[in-house]
Amino acid sequence: GLPRLSAALLLTALAVLTLAAARPHATVAELRREGTVVLAVDTSTSMTAADLAPTRIEAARAAAKAFVAQAPGSIRIGVVSFGGGAVVLQAPTTVREDVVAAVDRLVPQGGTSIGQGIFAALQSITGGTLRLTEEQLGGDLDEVDIGYYGSSVLVMFTDGEDTSRLDPLRLAELAGTAGVRIHTVGLGDPQGTTVTVDGFTVATRLDEKLLRDVSQTTGGSYFAAPDEAALAAVYGGIDLQWTAEPARTEVTALVAALGLVLLVAGAGTGIVRTGRVI
Repeated sequence: GLPRLSAALLLTALAVLTLAAARPHATVAELRREGTVVLAVDTSTSMTAADLAPTRIEAARAAAKAFVAQAPGSIRIGVVSFGGGAVVLQAPTTVREDVVAAVDRLVPQGGTSIGQGIFAALQSITGGTLRLTEEQLGGDLDEVDIGYYGSSVLVMFTDGEDTSRLDPLRLAELAGTAGVRIHTVGLGDPQGTTVTVDGFTVATRLDEKLLRDVSQTTGGSYFAAPDEAALAAVYGGIDLQWTAEPARTEVTALVAALGLVLLVAGAGTGIVRTGRVI
């Protein structure tokens, strides 16, 4: 009857409150919005030109750091350096200090392979699983499946003077098929300037057409210069995905609340039946 129910509720409440005093923990699913951005910076010798103060490479470095400082903490950021070849300086991570340290290691040398830069960025996004030959890249890319990474974005800081035989538009097509948008940030003067390399004076100019074509192939955007508004537009357009990760969380408050509910219910049941708690 009610007396037994009241007593059972009160005893259960006592047990639950005793458990709460032990500060229990539980593993719960924690929802987070995540995305990946790879910052690919042109480190060719033409990036030492001073038509963008103080130089193109320093402007790119400053813009990359500004992006890192403003990006939401849930976004993983990686860094790729590309000149005649390309190398992943930092795999995508949420540790901002590591990203900034990678940006500080950028050193200009050699030519420019935008295609290699895109390829290295895709390697970084796919976790190093990308295996392609130049023959495959020269064939039908509809037959090439590297997976889908719709919450990943590549931001390229470059003057666009491609000197590689690897076609950047073919790599952009592959990236677009995989759902990776490429935003390009053009550095330098489209009218051209000169830069001294090993004692020789070399002409260099910003190739805006190529950078626009690369971005448009993937549904990305071209920005004429690195500025805060342009960078904000980049990470603001990232399609973040929801992920659930197990996390150990203290549930003392929840257990205590349950104990109090049982205590009130037990006391209320007793009062209704006998006019007393028990």
